Amino acid sequence: MSEALLLSVIQKLDINYREHKATNEQMERVITEMIEILDMVRDKKLEDGRSLNFFVSDLVDVADDGLELCKRHELHHFHYDSIHSWIGEIKERMLKLGDNGAEMESNMRSSKNVDDEDVVGLEEDVEMLLRTRIIGGTGYRKTVLIKGMCGTGKTTLAREIYNHPTVIERFKRRAWVSNSPDFTLKELLIKLIQQVVPQNLHTSSLLKNMDNRRLRDMLCQHLQGTRYFIVLDDLPKQTHLVSFLKALPRGWNGSRLLLTSHTTHINIRVGEEDVHQMKPLDSKKSWLLFLKTINHGNKLTGEHKFPKSLEHMGKEMLRKCDGLPLAIKEVGKQLAERKLSGSNEWEQLLESVDFGSTLKLLESFYHKLDPKLELCFMSMCFFKKSTTLRAEKLTQIWVAGVVDYVHQCCSYLYGLINESVIEVKNKGTKYQMNALLHMLSIQKAEKELGFEILRNNGNNQPSQSPRHHRVIICSRDKFNYSTNQDKHLVSLFFHGGGYFDTSPSYWKSFELLKILDLEDFGLKNLPESIGTLMELRYLGLRNNHIQELPNSLGCLKNLEVLDIALNFMVDVPDIIWEMRSLRHLYLSDVICRKPLKIDALLFLETLTYVSIDNWTYGLLGLKMLTFLKKLGIEGLDGNSDVSKLFVSLADLEYLDYLMLRGYRFRSMPCLDELAILQRLRTLKLDGLLAKLPNDLPPYIEHLKLVNSCLDEDPMPMLEKLPWLKHLKLRNAFTGQQMVSLRYGFPRLKVLCMEELWNLRNVQVGEGAMCMLQKLEIHNCPYLDTLPKAIVSIYYLKELKMMTTKNIAAKIRNSDLISKRIIANINP
Repeated sequence: MSEALLLSVIQKLDINYREHKATNEQMERVITEMIEILDMVRDKKLEDGRSLNFFVSDLVDVADDGLELCKRHELHHFHYDSIHSWIGEIKERMLKLGDNGAEMESNMRSSKNVDDEDVVGLEEDVEMLLRTRIIGGTGYRKTVLIKGMCGTGKTTLAREIYNHPTVIERFKRRAWVSNSPDFTLKELLIKLIQQVVPQNLHTSSLLKNMDNRRLRDMLCQHLQGTRYFIVLDDLPKQTHLVSFLKALPRGWNGSRLLLTSHTTHINIRVGEEDVHQMKPLDSKKSWLLFLKTINHGNKLTGEHKFPKSLEHMGKEMLRKCDGLPLAIKEVGKQLAERKLSGSNEWEQLLESVDFGSTLKLLESFYHKLDPKLELCFMSMCFFKKSTTLRAEKLTQIWVAGVVDYVHQCCSYLYGLINESVIEVKNKGTKYQMNALLHMLSIQKAEKELGFEILRNNGNNQPSQSPRHHRVIICSRDKFNYSTNQDKHLVSLFFHGGGYFDTSPSYWKSFELLKILDLEDFGLKNLPESIGTLMELRYLGLRNNHIQELPNSLGCLKNLEVLDIALNFMVDVPDIIWEMRSLRHLYLSDVICRKPLKIDALLFLETLTYVSIDNWTYGLLGLKMLTFLKKLGIEGLDGNSDVSKLFVSLADLEYLDYLMLRGYRFRSMPCLDELAILQRLRTLKLDGLLAKLPNDLPPYIEHLKLVNSCLDEDPMPMLEKLPWLKHLKLRNAFTGQQMVSLRYGFPRLKVLCMEELWNLRNVQVGEGAMCMLQKLEIHNCPYLDTLPKAIVSIYYLKELKMMTTKNIAAKIRNSDLISKRIIANINP
């Protein structure tokens, strides 16, 4: 039966291919893939059975979708690539069936059979989701995604919502399906039908013999005209949801589709505002979950119960769990079992907690990742646990010596975010990895990446096999080092106390070293022998105590990234121009005896911060910086000739990010000529301003005003910027009232106001900020009310406010907070 179905769909595809060959040769790839699958079935590599039949049903469904689009002349390159990808993924999962065609096991978990005694800290999430996305919000069928890494409580949260009395009362039809990586679309449809269609209208054998199209029609028929609530738990990203969505009737009856997954899905639309990102538990909630787990079922009673006197020690141990519910529960179960055996005292048990079982559970999360992201995942082991990382640092290190496809590094970063490997921090400028995932990245990198961690305590046992990546953790003791296998190292990272005393010969052994990172190390002196690292491409020296750069750095002809920012008053010799491969140069508060000769760095893409004097020194040659995209200029004051500055910047074709910084207690010059920089998309002005420029670059999308201390309300001018999407005002205005007139800020999505110490009133006119999605207000101590107009801003979904206790209570209790807004107001 499977062979006949495959043969039939291949014939249909072949006919279509012959008819459209002149305009669409990509169909040939799809046909080739299908023929290979047919050969697998014919060669008995896969035996005919329920599992194989289900996969074949999905293949036929995908191919039929493509043929249908082609008939309507809607099949483009993107659709062919998607169809080819889906067929390839189904083929891979078919191969996993094995030689005996083993039947798949449904892993559907009934929400009623799952123990919910260990639920902690989800009350606010449940209330918010119900209010803003499940019960509240648009009456049109909406898809909501609960997203996060493995073990964050996605399923638990979805189950709490699914079983909530309000949901049970509101939705006539409810269904829950938990998926697995080998789950098929046909099995998904059958599971849903079994829950929403009366049993007297179908049998199990009848459903198994129906094709996907008939199953969709049956499901759609019984959902039509009813308000339904469907949960797809742990949805695999390869599921062909385009076909599934045809089974869900459209309408304005308020139906909901709730997904839980570690990733978003390219073939299902979920608005950014309808994604609920799971957050780690705070210390208080972590402790409550731990106690609830360890005392589960009253197994620990009397003298076995966890003693209150060890609460502090227990909380210190839980810090290693980093708020991950999965880890907290595993630790609690482990301790309870060991205590019941009576083998040790509580102190000994807490000191010997093993996270091995948690890491094994997280293995499944690792194996779900796109294979292209595995190297990037493992490279997170280079950095300190729970540290926050800049996006540019991650991608630059990957480019320097971790991944082969350097042009895809930005997409890898977005991939790690999308797959919940790293969490966005600090308003989207920095990223962080969960401590347990970091532990897993070390474990994987040691096995697969040639990674090792050494400590300068004399107890190291360096690996006898070649190592390619190394982290050295230093203390205040003397740095003891070994040159064992140094010639194979590609990257070297130093963490710890900053004591660094090596002989010149130490660096000569690193023949292949491409990455050297000493950021936050406390380093005072950089050895002259650093210039022997001829293959070095990344040198990270940010946030140290370095007073002078050695002249030998000029020998690093392959260096692409030099980061010496946040080293106060570093003496930079006349060497920068010699490193002609530099692409990214980070400076701040440097002392230059001679001009930097920036015009010699023809491949430069990033330069922050350079003094205005250094920049304007070689004006004629600066036109050669054709690749420069991001530039930071510092040292602007009333005597600065910004006319020459802006004229020179206007010649830079790719410059779209500019930061201008003045002195702390001096006013910046008049910036009226900024408007000639027509290509700018991001602008940051940091320093005192007597007034805003009369005109700003017209295509600005991101604008930051920091420490501007303007006397005049900036809103009337800023609201006229037609493309402005993100606006941040920090200590930017000293007045008491800001006013946005009618229809101002037509595209603004994010508004952040910080440290406006005198602000008492904000007025928003009719139709102003109509696209605003997120409003943040921090440390504006006299702003005790919000603009009445925010109630009518349809797209506003999130309000964050940090203010006084009294103002926080007043705003929480006001009628200005719409039911659809996620409000986080804290004193």
